Amino acid sequence: MVAGASGGIGQALCAALIARGAPVVALSRRRPAGWADGPGRLFVPTDILDEASLAAAAARVRDFGASLGPTNGALGVVIAATGVLHSATLTPEKTYRALSAAALAEAFAVNAIGPALLAKHFLPLTPPAGRSVFAALSARVGSIGDNRLGGWHGYRASKAALNQILRNLAIEQARTRPESIIVALHPGTVATGLSAPFSGGAPREVFTPPVAAAHLLNVIDGLTSANTGGFFAWDGSPIPW
Repeated sequence: MVAGASGGIGQALCAALIARGAPVVALSRRRPAGWADGPGRLFVPTDILDEASLAAAAARVRDFGASLGPTNGALGVVIAATGVLHSATLTPEKTYRALSAAALAEAFAVNAIGPALLAKHFLPLTPPAGRSVFAALSARVGSIGDNRLGGWHGYRASKAALNQILRNLAIEQARTRPESIIVALHPGTVATGLSAPFSGGAPREVFTPPVAAAHLLNVIDGLTSANTGGFFAWDGSPIPW
């Protein structure tokens, strides 16, 4: 299942998973471009900040899983490809003088609260035994240990909050599902609407969404339960908290 499936990375993840032949559920407020439901493919309109929407989506996903048969009924991989860096009402702050309560609330709602609520409703659909993965897209700038430049207060802080939530979830989930894996992933700089205003002239490499999706799935494929609660970059290298 991919939440945020209408975004650049989300659409690329769905396409890559479909190409693997996996059953895929796409969650987003609007239907991903070119998406058509079919055997093993389901789009569920969902607002991750609306608990009623998430509860309804979880029920539909549960029924969809049951229709695939007993061996495919549980969610093996859940990816939260959601997030906000800028919007009509939100701009990354270059100084603390630009802080506003409304902008901070928006960043925390989308970047931290949304994935937390997604986990609340969909972790129960993962298998009680066997490997499962819940991965959420974080960002290297959410690392406190790696912060050398400052700025971007709301985005940094909300991604750091997401990281803490994922760490908490990993500890709790391991008590009842010891083979479960819950991680934060940094996709690198990707050519999407999220990063477009800030990637021009950047010295770092900018990935296309399909390349970023391939990187992320390679990392997910290589994870074991020993990695749960970790924070990893697109190349699999660990990132400090």
